[in-house]
Amino acid sequence: MSLFEVPAPLFETLADEVSWLEAAPELAAEYLERWKLQLDGKPLHGMASVVLPVLRTDGTPAMLKLQPPNDENESEALALRTWPDDAVVRVLEDDQASATILLERLESRALDDLPDDTEATRILAELLARLSAVQAPPGIRGLDDVVAELLDDAPGLIPQLADPDQQALVRRYVAQAAELAQEPGDRLLHWDLHYGNAMAGGREPWLVIDPKPLAGDPGFELFQALNNRWDDLVATGDLPRAIRRRFDLMVEVAGLERDRAVGWTMVRILQNVLWDLEDEEDEIDPVQLEISLALTPAA
Repeated sequence: MSLFEVPAPLFETLADEVSWLEAAPELAAEYLERWKLQLDGKPLHGMASVVLPVLRTDGTPAMLKLQPPNDENESEALALRTWPDDAVVRVLEDDQASATILLERLESRALDDLPDDTEATRILAELLARLSAVQAPPGIRGLDDVVAELLDDAPGLIPQLADPDQQALVRRYVAQAAELAQEPGDRLLHWDLHYGNAMAGGREPWLVIDPKPLAGDPGFELFQALNNRWDDLVATGDLPRAIRRRFDLMVEVAGLERDRAVGWTMVRILQNVLWDLEDEEDEIDPVQLEISLALTPAA
């Protein structure tokens, strides 16, 4: 009998990893034995991981995170151990080869659940400031390498956009990426810092989880704060102004240089556009287009 049933949504989000998903219960059993853990609840999941509530031998609650290893999560444990302990979830055990991590158990509340989206943004920006104060350790993938891949892929993908104006806009993103890549930065980036990845903790009010570590400029981090809690922005009745207010709050609290942060946000949108084009889309995602036009209205 299987130790647990893999959550069904993962067979959609990890459609290319079916063999790994089928083997996940056996993998979990291996680490339960190795780290002397006891199951303590039903499996949870993220977009690309199975997370099991467990107990350690002394009764301490923890979370066993299982995920197929890739270049996004290979340095996850290293990054969490490098950042300040009062800003991120603690790593209790890890195995880099399999990307399996034992983490402290946090509360189920995230910044997504905070009613005031402005306050949630301020807290997220404060966390960003603490994370981006840290220099990336050796071995972390660099933002310059990420941008180089975008510049290689863009010429062949941009013509798939049906609208010539959108093609021209994305070519401007490419020009910005080429310019900014000359100074890619050396900070330890999270790469997926949104409201759902800041969880309430017992030892600190809010702690960051689930990084996809990069070394680079913290301006690359701001897009997710704009792309998430979108309905709160729409509800203001003036979407472009609301986008700029949220962006400026992030920039101010995190202590970033605004023009560079705008540029790196466009690079992040470029990355998403190219991913969509690889998936045979033929237009810029409307939300991302709204963000772009709000931050660069004269472009």
